[in-house]
Amino acid sequence: MIIRSKAPLRIGLAGGGSDVSPYSDLYGGAILNATISLYAYATIVPRNDGKIVLHSIDKNEFHELKSAESIPVNGILNLHRGVYNRVVKDFARKPLSFTLSTSVDAPAGSGLGTSSTLVVAILGAFAEWLKLPLGEYDLAKLAYDIERVDLGMAGGKQDQYAATFGGVNFMEFAGNDNVIVNPLRIKDIYLNELSHNLVLFYTQTSRLSSKIIEAQSANVIKNDQKSIEAMHQLKKQSVMMKEALLRGNLNKIGEILDFGWTFKKQMAEEISNPLLDEIYETARANGASGGKISGAGGGGFMIFYCPGDNRSRVIESLKRFGGEAKRYEFTTQGLVTWSF
Repeated sequence: MIIRSKAPLRIGLAGGGSDVSPYSDLYGGAILNATISLYAYATIVPRNDGKIVLHSIDKNEFHELKSAESIPVNGILNLHRGVYNRVVKDFARKPLSFTLSTSVDAPAGSGLGTSSTLVVAILGAFAEWLKLPLGEYDLAKLAYDIERVDLGMAGGKQDQYAATFGGVNFMEFAGNDNVIVNPLRIKDIYLNELSHNLVLFYTQTSRLSSKIIEAQSANVIKNDQKSIEAMHQLKKQSVMMKEALLRGNLNKIGEILDFGWTFKKQMAEEISNPLLDEIYETARANGASGGKISGAGGGGFMIFYCPGDNRSRVIESLKRFGGEAKRYEFTTQGLVTWSF
């Protein structure tokens, strides 16, 4: 038997950062994101020799260890280990023997939710194998708990839900880990135009998102009013983006992105830097009406809205930074699992 899964990465369009504790617990958060045709993949092949083999194809890491009810989380493929430990603890209640192979279509630290999406894909493969009784909300919440609680990795709540549900979603976050996913019925003509005009640009840099998120959370804890007000404005941005997409007012998308970028940079100093600012201004000078950093900030992917025929000119202007524009399509499906 072979068990497989795939879960889509996401582009955060508005509200980024308002899903991070303690802000979301104190004030409530709102995010608008959309999944794209880049994926995290997981394959499980059961074994009968009492071994666990963990294989990250894209990282070229391969580790073999003896099966046990709990395996050490030692900095080597922690996501794989964390999912296994929780699955055994909560469901299997006995050691499992298998080979787990994974890969992701984007680099770690690139701002598309790669780590959380990989956790969802791995958890989905285990759920398919063991026939676990997990609905979409259950699986997304469990993926969040594994990454944020069990493994202690700082971050928000949106990525696990985006990867699990898929599509274009307006998400609301409140205290006690209360999350509501509102799927948006965007007309195909609007999504096609948005996909054409929205350039996904990889800056060829990566960052440790947890450090940026920790700085953002610290600003809330110490009641930094500038940072908190910026998060309030980003929450408003998510509503603005939702209305623009539902009504087909795509000419406002760049303006809304630029509004968000202005406030995003005020959440924590680490979110932008001179290189990212120069990339942003270059795109604006060559026809982009707005844009933002994807994810926590500090590097990775940026997105730019390029109305009319400006897409090619913007992409050409960014070549001097050594990055690349990544082709993608919006997707409607979230986590998919199968076995044969």
